[in-house]
Amino acid sequence: MTLTTAPTHALGTERLLAVRQMLDTAFEGDFSDEDWDHTLGGVHACVEDERGVAAHGSVVMRRVLHDGRSLRVGYVEGVAVRADRRRQGLAGVVMAELERVIDGAYAFGALSASDEGAALYRARGWTLWQGRIEVLSPDGIVRLRDEEDSTYLRPAGGGRLPDPAAPLVFDWRDGDVM
Repeated sequence: MTLTTAPTHALGTERLLAVRQMLDTAFEGDFSDEDWDHTLGGVHACVEDERGVAAHGSVVMRRVLHDGRSLRVGYVEGVAVRADRRRQGLAGVVMAELERVIDGAYAFGALSASDEGAALYRARGWTLWQGRIEVLSPDGIVRLRDEEDSTYLRPAGGGRLPDPAAPLVFDWRDGDVM
């Protein structure tokens, strides 16, 4: 197996197509074009074996308003492992690389976890955000109550997490905002 860590542009068309196909299969058809768009433009960690892409994740920059400041946040996207390689530690390998990127470039890491994925992130030290989640939408700031029980954060490089007394206001994007 090989681990590749690279920005989107360096992966090339063929590898990106293979990643997209693996994500479509791993998410059983519940990986939209908007989800794919959210996965692009940052740094990817990709594990490949003799059959192709076995595991993937990426971290992209998002802006978050918090307590009067605009913060650069490393947002984790597109984490999945091919069905035949699950429960072999590959998600941990991918996350370790993404966390290394977060530690070197962002105020903190954030992600929205499915029920199935939450245990992985908790085991790696990610904590469920205890405050409000909002988004700066085209119509103004909107609270995202449904995201408040699935948004996890991780301090970068030994730093501190934001104060949950003030909301996290994420930037707008098409598709699922979180």
